Amino acid sequence: MSRISGRPVISSEHVYGLRLRVGRWRADTNGTPLLFLNGIGADLAAAAPLLAQIHGREVWTLDMPGVGGSPDAILPYGAPTMAAVVMEIADRLGHDMIDIAGFSWGGALAQQIAIQFPERVRRVVLMATTPVMNAPGIGWGAMFDDDMQASGLKIQTATPLGIAYQSMAMAGWSSAALLPALKNLPTLVLVAREDGVMPPCYGQMLASLIDGAVLEEVAGSHLFPFTHAAAIAQRISVFLDEAPAQQAAA
Repeated sequence: MSRISGRPVISSEHVYGLRLRVGRWRADTNGTPLLFLNGIGADLAAAAPLLAQIHGREVWTLDMPGVGGSPDAILPYGAPTMAAVVMEIADRLGHDMIDIAGFSWGGALAQQIAIQFPERVRRVVLMATTPVMNAPGIGWGAMFDDDMQASGLKIQTATPLGIAYQSMAMAGWSSAALLPALKNLPTLVLVAREDGVMPPCYGQMLASLIDGAVLEEVAGSHLFPFTHAAAIAQRISVFLDEAPAQQAAA
């Protein structure tokens, strides 16, 4: 098993009729593992520059159906089903407790997992995301983001069906009524001041619904976790390593 920090260990997991590509960095490192959930249509290769820089813990992610190395799903799926799929994979990896970092579409799924499996989640980082999935441009709008245009990043690796099913999974989804129940869950909300896909007001809404959540504005636009990977990896690591008392005082 490779332990080189920049190269994930790749596996394929068959769960509930789906075959999903999973990537793990620093597998079997002690401490609470971090699950990263990517934006719509983005695969683990897009996340690699960020995840390879989050040290001191195991970090893992997966390609959603029809994205990157995961074949299309045969049937559509909903957010609760995908949350259960993700946690089944966590079980197989031996992760009883996890931290979660979610970006854009993945930030919505991160909220769903925290709400659905509160006893399994220690800390949450929500980046460029929303509690109400009717935000304009959350999917293909990212293609016209300032960071995307400037960097030349190739984020979308999904099939048309993969994009359609991801979009359908969150159609009409909202966590707003349930987020207050996460008041004891340490949460960091990161927004970018130039984000035209998911403006900072959505992050402000999120933070206002989770008692004790920390809201921070960072440089960049919608793709800031990728275009500012070193700074974001450092901020995530600091947050995950904070003692509970420090988090409460932040």
